[in-house]
Amino acid sequence: MSYRILVAEDDKGLNQGIRLALQREEYVFETAETLKETEEIWREKRPDMVLLDVNFPDGNGFDFLHMLRQSSDIPVLMITANDMEMDEVTGLTLGADDYITKPFSLMALRARVENIRKRTATSGRSVYEQEGYRFDFEKLEFWVEGQKLELSMPEQKLLKLFVTYPGQTLPRERLSEQIWDFGTEYVDENALSVTVSRLRKKLEIKGKTSPIRTVYGVGYVWKGQKEQG
Repeated sequence: MSYRILVAEDDKGLNQGIRLALQREEYVFETAETLKETEEIWREKRPDMVLLDVNFPDGNGFDFLHMLRQSSDIPVLMITANDMEMDEVTGLTLGADDYITKPFSLMALRARVENIRKRTATSGRSVYEQEGYRFDFEKLEFWVEGQKLELSMPEQKLLKLFVTYPGQTLPRERLSEQIWDFGTEYVDENALSVTVSRLRKKLEIKGKTSPIRTVYGVGYVWKGQKEQG
């Protein structure tokens, strides 16, 4: 599965150098050289990580980070030209995962990016945000295109399984066993189908195919935008 990184850096040469240094088969890069471009790409592409410069010709990276943290906990690495303790404190206080000061070696940047990715991948981040969806499994709050949903407990458990294993076909038996704690022998055989159907309807976005796909005779698979192919 691809991992989308937004490189928001106003120096075109450094922007390209960062992408070349981080090049890996699973990485997909988005680039921005202004704060406006950064905000547009964030809204449209929903990257998995942001490498964020502090100084842009049209604004300040800290302002974007502040806005970002109102709705998302994706990893952010701040890039600053100022070796000043206040910049470091500001970035970390606003919710940056790490920072690096110019000039820096691309090898050091690569190591920091890998460390952040590994740390956040295993920390159990509870927010899923993609394609008009925002699911906060810690707060048990769920939105579709800004509209809050009410989900039953089985629907919540089903959704968590889907987004935890995107692109992976999940057998009906496995889903049923993990959704109903008291045992599937007491559950009607159509209960899973009904729960999936209700969840699909609640997650509907006009003009878009449901991310919950049926794998006939086996189970279901969550096919988000990044898992298409």
